[in-house]
Amino acid sequence: MEDSILTIEEVANYLRVSERTVYDWAQKGEIPSGKIGTVWRFKKSEIEHWVNDRLSSTKSETANLKVLAKNILSPERIIFMNHPTKHDALLELVQNLATAPQVKDASQLASEILKREELMSTAMGRGIAIPHVRLSSVTDLVMSVGISKVDIIDFQSIDDVPVRLLFMIAAAYNQHSYYLQTLSFFSSKLKNKDLRDAILCAEDTMSVYNMLIS
Repeated sequence: MEDSILTIEEVANYLRVSERTVYDWAQKGEIPSGKIGTVWRFKKSEIEHWVNDRLSSTKSETANLKVLAKNILSPERIIFMNHPTKHDALLELVQNLATAPQVKDASQLASEILKREELMSTAMGRGIAIPHVRLSSVTDLVMSVGISKVDIIDFQSIDDVPVRLLFMIAAAYNQHSYYLQTLSFFSSKLKNKDLRDAILCAEDTMSVYNMLIS
């Protein structure tokens, strides 16, 4: 598999932080990086692993987020899909998420979700992808869930398991901490294989909703 080399700007865009933050992390050895001459460079695969490790770590805020899960998800923003390609699956989920009142610009949401996916896959392994963005046109954090009835084979998951579950999160640009906590909460919750299997076997969205907010 191709292991692309990323610049500070590309890593900053992917992580939705400033270039200065990425530079400081590299200087302190807090993010996988290397120098070519005086220029920092980053391996795509190493950044993916670094992000997944951070999202999977246990955080003290998880208990609070469990209570708030029902505030960012609703039964109508859970859909069953039947697309074998990530482009079509992402666009259908974007259309669903754009119905939320917190999303003010559906075209920007679609553009940024696809742009981010092109830069680096949001597949996290175990058949899960968590496409996520922070946008100035989003007023508060909100989420949609897509359950695919077929394997989505082109997500380039780190464990080569086809994606079947998509959790799309959009947040306001100033919600960086809450955004990361939410990503951590759901990535940790979805480690449970019984839960993943139950979601995939569910026949109605209300059942999935109850599983995710419990």
